[in-house]
Amino acid sequence: MPLEEIKSIVRNRRIPYMRTTSLKLESVKDLLIAELRDLHSAEEQPVEALPKMAEAASSTELKNAFNHHLEETRKHVTRLDDAFESLGEKASGETCEAMKGLVKEGEEFIKAKGQPDVRYARLIGAAQRVEHYEMARYGTARTLAKRLGMNDIAEALQKTLEEEQVADEKLTTVTESDVNATATRVAAK
Repeated sequence: MPLEEIKSIVRNRRIPYMRTTSLKLESVKDLLIAELRDLHSAEEQPVEALPKMAEAASSTELKNAFNHHLEETRKHVTRLDDAFESLGEKASGETCEAMKGLVKEGEEFIKAKGQPDVRYARLIGAAQRVEHYEMARYGTARTLAKRLGMNDIAEALQKTLEEEQVADEKLTTVTESDVNATATRVAAK
């Protein structure tokens, strides 16, 4: 296929999963900056979604888990802002399309009809997919920062990675002790 035809397809969005970008990766530092921009967007999106998830939650424990993670997420954004400042770069420029999809999926579960405990079990699953995505991205960015000798940034990313892991473990605990047990009893009736 000729290059001009490919450009036309992308420009006209005939292939929906392809997007044009000004992303230029000439070095590992460029890759780190791209990862950090994606993470920044990925962290900002749940800041809007987590209050809705907390409101929709059935148990106090789950509401508290979502609200606690909202506060942590705000700290994550601040850490990323600090990393950009130390790099002399701007955080803007990327939209994390993967997170956009994960947040949209979570919002669909909030609006879903049906037995509340079954819906909440699904909502927790959506929240855990967000955590797993973030953990993968933070691990990658941390490794790149280490590779570049940017130890302060690597340590901040590691701290956030650990907080994301704790949030995921908390969701697992809630789901195993409360929500899934209730949903299973409802499904068995």
